[in-house]
Amino acid sequence: MTEDETSNNSNSPSQPLLSKPPYSMDEPPLLSSSTPDTEIIESDENQYPIITFNYDSRTYQDLPFSILFFLFLLSTFAFGIFSIFHRNPNSSSSDLSSFTYNFNTSSCVKIKSPPPSASSFVTVLDDFKFNQISLVGLGFGSLSSSHVLKDLILTLITTLVLSGPFALGLLWLLRHYTKQIIYSSIPFFVAIPIFFNVYWFVACTVNSKCSDAFPLVYRILALLFVFVIIGVIVWIIVVNWHRIELTVRIVGVASDALARNLGLFAVVPCLTIGLVIYYVPIVVFLVFSSKNGKILPHVDNEGSYTCVWKQDSWVPAYYALAILTMLWSAAVMVEAQIFLISGTIAQWYFSNEESMPMRSIRFSLRNAFGPSFGTVCFSGLLIAAVRIVRAAVDSARREDALPGIVNLALRCCVNALLSAVDFLNKFTINFAAITGEAYCSSAKMTYELLKRNLLSAVFVETVSTRILAGTIFVLSAIYAIMVCAILKAMSDLEVEVYFVAVIAGLLLIGVLGFFVHVLDNVIETVYVCFAIDRDKGEVFKQEVHDVYVHLPISRNHTRTPLIV
Repeated sequence: MTEDETSNNSNSPSQPLLSKPPYSMDEPPLLSSSTPDTEIIESDENQYPIITFNYDSRTYQDLPFSILFFLFLLSTFAFGIFSIFHRNPNSSSSDLSSFTYNFNTSSCVKIKSPPPSASSFVTVLDDFKFNQISLVGLGFGSLSSSHVLKDLILTLITTLVLSGPFALGLLWLLRHYTKQIIYSSIPFFVAIPIFFNVYWFVACTVNSKCSDAFPLVYRILALLFVFVIIGVIVWIIVVNWHRIELTVRIVGVASDALARNLGLFAVVPCLTIGLVIYYVPIVVFLVFSSKNGKILPHVDNEGSYTCVWKQDSWVPAYYALAILTMLWSAAVMVEAQIFLISGTIAQWYFSNEESMPMRSIRFSLRNAFGPSFGTVCFSGLLIAAVRIVRAAVDSARREDALPGIVNLALRCCVNALLSAVDFLNKFTINFAAITGEAYCSSAKMTYELLKRNLLSAVFVETVSTRILAGTIFVLSAIYAIMVCAILKAMSDLEVEVYFVAVIAGLLLIGVLGFFVHVLDNVIETVYVCFAIDRDKGEVFKQEVHDVYVHLPISRNHTRTPLIV
């Protein structure tokens, strides 16, 4: 078999993913001296700068975008403070009803109303009773009872307290028993949906109210539909079964890297909490801005005069400014978290076991909100802009605001733009956190780095994300079942117990989903560090190379490595 045939066979779909790597990490590859392209490759490599982690003081990058972000922020707060002091105290609907049109002054004047009497309090009480009756009629009356609310709050607080130890325990299990955890979770990907599907069908059949409201034919159709979805899940697992072993090893390496930087579990959630606190004054400004306006006379079609509320003309513009600032800030915070994780993990990767980096989180945090803050703002602006455009297109599709062909063409353009931004932004922030380069140069250098080493610019190992998502779903479902059993045994709840258990399970999914988000960023950062190692011919973490070398090479590059 010739060398070309061997190379083609190694890239074929039938080749096992965990096949022997093209060279052993203990023995460097031998370059063929008879190949005329060797000198060309060496000359190509000489024109690329040496990439390494930048421990020095970094220069400020992408300053215009950080300045633009602060202008948005200052404008939002300045106009918000102005709206508080400029608000109209008569902006509520009750105050509007006390205004009447005065023909003498051609304006709306306020009528002095008498103090509230006992009859008015009786009316309010009757309205409150009516609202309670309405809630009961709609089926939500049981949820408003005190014991249900008490059990719900107690369950959510307990879940929130336990979610931290759950996440740390899951990290410890994934670090030491990755294979056992993942392989034991896979059967539950199918068993839990089957259990809930059959349980729902039987419970609805036994319950007379449910069976009357949901005929047998529709119940059977819903049952079959869910089984079809379960069949698709089984097919996906079978098709990707050969990649499970690689996923186990990647998750194990990433869990070990995250376990050596546990401070991220404290800092990254604090950034999210800080974003929520940062949102509070903006929400207050939005509330007070709606109170800026005047009560003006209005002539209806019959010629009668009424008093109406009219907002100031700048209020809608301020709403748009504040919402855009909030969306951009959320995207900036997400990118800053990625920057922080990438910088911290990269310092661990490029350090020796004897000399672990000190204050690595503080160093990355200072760079994220210092020299590289403009890069973070630029990346967040791109992500936020694409999400806004996609949301606008989806809204137009739901409302049928555009003709069919125009809507289809616009959706195709938006999807192409989103794919291009995802391709561009995949590892850009990770690379910027390592080198301190600007956004555009980071995107270019990352693509060239991965291309030189025949690595994909859009692929790490997507199966790992799905496996981890399935694992936290299984754990959250088991937790919800345990909560349901405990509440049935220790509380007086009836059908509401299912509602409380589902909310508790969703809360745990949210917390563990945050853990998976951090672990995904660790996987991508280690991938970039592995590419830098491979580009320089160095091995900082042998255990990482032993795993990541098995990732499939990019099929988009025609040049094959010169290995004999």
